[in-house]
Amino acid sequence: MDYMTTYRQWLESPVVDEQTKQELKEIAGNENEIQERFYKNLEFGTGGLRGIIAAGSNRMNIYTVRKASQGLAEDIKNCGADAVARGVVIAYDSRHKSAEFAMESAKVLAANGIKAYVFDELRPTPELSFAVRHLNAARGIVITASHNPKEYNGYKAYGEDGGQLPPDSSDYVTTIMESVDIFNDVKVMDEAKAREAGLIEIIGAAVDDAYLACVREQSINEENYKKLGDDFKVIYSPFHGAGNKPVRRILEMTGVKHVQVVPEQEKPDPDFSTVKSPNPEEKEGFTLAIEMAKRDGADLIFATDPDSDRLGVVVRNNAGEYLTLNGNQIGVLLSEFILRNKKEAGTLPQNGAIIKTIVTTAMIYPIAKAFDVKVYDVLTGFKFIGEMIRDFEEHDYYSQYLFGFEESYGYLAGTYARDKDAVVAAMLVCQMAADYKVNGMTLYEGLQALYSTYGCYMETLKTITLKGIDGTERIKAIMEDFRSNPPAEVNGVQVEKVWDVQASTITDKQGNVEKLELPKSNVLKFELADNSWFALRPSGTEPKIKFYFGVCEADEEAANRQLKTFSEKITEMI
Repeated sequence: MDYMTTYRQWLESPVVDEQTKQELKEIAGNENEIQERFYKNLEFGTGGLRGIIAAGSNRMNIYTVRKASQGLAEDIKNCGADAVARGVVIAYDSRHKSAEFAMESAKVLAANGIKAYVFDELRPTPELSFAVRHLNAARGIVITASHNPKEYNGYKAYGEDGGQLPPDSSDYVTTIMESVDIFNDVKVMDEAKAREAGLIEIIGAAVDDAYLACVREQSINEENYKKLGDDFKVIYSPFHGAGNKPVRRILEMTGVKHVQVVPEQEKPDPDFSTVKSPNPEEKEGFTLAIEMAKRDGADLIFATDPDSDRLGVVVRNNAGEYLTLNGNQIGVLLSEFILRNKKEAGTLPQNGAIIKTIVTTAMIYPIAKAFDVKVYDVLTGFKFIGEMIRDFEEHDYYSQYLFGFEESYGYLAGTYARDKDAVVAAMLVCQMAADYKVNGMTLYEGLQALYSTYGCYMETLKTITLKGIDGTERIKAIMEDFRSNPPAEVNGVQVEKVWDVQASTITDKQGNVEKLELPKSNVLKFELADNSWFALRPSGTEPKIKFYFGVCEADEEAANRQLKTFSEKITEMI
């Protein structure tokens, strides 16, 4: 069916509301806009839906959200009566139409006889992950587009273990969505009737209390706050999102006396009006917080993204400059802090483990070795960390999970959730800053001390966008060239090992091959003799190929210089 036919169907359907029809009438004659909105259906990927909020089959709106929910309902019914009875937990963030999309999802589930537990206001994504198991639900939904621009929203589905929807269920939902008519085959129940029938239940404080109790169980050395008294101050920004209440509450529970919240960024705001992007990876979003720190002083600045699953940190160096830590630096700092304090307290298990993604810093290897802890590598995406946590719990011969992190600012301590959690990360980052301060150091100096002990590891990411059919073919060609003709050396440094995740192999420089115990994925990783490495993988959702680079040198100046040269040399090979 061509896009103009689909456009006219939306205009003529009695199911479509008048406001949506008016929006569509306003683009009449703008064929490019009509094509963008209707040339395909918004796809249900491994994590769910994500797109621009607008009318159209390729946009986020109540009709595409309802269709996804109908697909999820069929998946639940396919799992049997027990899954139907257990129901679905639904959370949402501060974005445009998030609350509306959450309720529309609940109404579709209710029409299919499936109970929906809907949070009374915005909540962090990790709390949704926790709530699925806490309420013994069969599935979970969170309405969020993470740190995407304000024009976007999304729909993430979770399985019964609190992790993102497993591939078999995700594929089933996709199959259903492809087979049903967006208007005629989707069931919707009146909200009032659904509440009266007990098919929609509003939840809130009780789940918050249980979630934060589990977060606090990961707390480390709250005594440092008592030692510091009033001499410890932090500045926090929720970037207009869901982190404000839970983060402030957990800090109060654990004894942080002075928490300044950036007032302009405190309240929910779907336009994210004080930042170019609500992304804690970018220093620009910290401008107001840094101004506060210069005026009032602070030991630490940190921020959470709109759905509060990612955390960014800003520190002050010894020259008085404010620096943004990257996800790898935060991850190794937290890892060492957790391991060191557990060892000192005598609670570090003999079979402890840290989980990271294959494109996350190699600096964790010497740190883990120093504490006799094992490191497990998984594919890119926190869902794979969550899956390994589940495997640890289901098989006694596996290791005991201590901490997991990824380079894209995701961290999790504890097994109460199956997704990254900025609330627990905020608690631990504050405790880590206090720990260093008690020992006469800043967090910046703590990072420098780790570099002195374990080597200065630096990483960067380069993304190349190649649009259109030609771009897709070019990306395939790049991957094939590196796969078929792997470089033997880079800048005179020997390539020691090549990981081909698609082939499930690790090949050393002598040609010896060992099996790689990871799910198949189109990823290549190259390890060099000087502890540098690079990896490449195509994006699964965008016309992009990503190159990850990592080096290890004696100091930051040498590491930054080597990283620049190394990444430029690899890029020249493309």
